[in-house]
Amino acid sequence: MKLNKIERKKFRIRNKIKKVSSAERYRLCVSRSAKNISAQIIDDVKKITLISASSNTKEIKTEKKNKKELSTLVAETLAKKAIDMKITKVYFDRGIYKYHGRVKLFADELRKNGMEF
Repeated sequence: MKLNKIERKKFRIRNKIKKVSSAERYRLCVSRSAKNISAQIIDDVKKITLISASSNTKEIKTEKKNKKELSTLVAETLAKKAIDMKITKVYFDRGIYKYHGRVKLFADELRKNGMEF
């Protein structure tokens, strides 16, 4: 089966992260669209999603913010949920997106709120 460019990039990045992942660290997966951003913390050993946050929730949608402010809000809510579950160390999976713009703002905000990656 021949993969297209985006699928090859996603496969290459995720496989590198999954090879290094262990039971003590989880994977933080980020996905963004033209208007929204979402993230989830995934346990690759058990293959379950532990925590998720999105800009599509009612609380965040009611606030009229631009895309950069939305990414910082989502990062704050995800960090609060993670610290409540005592998760501080994760692997940052940027997926097919460059570490630039909203993805970089998201990662910086997570670091400010106590996450390590």
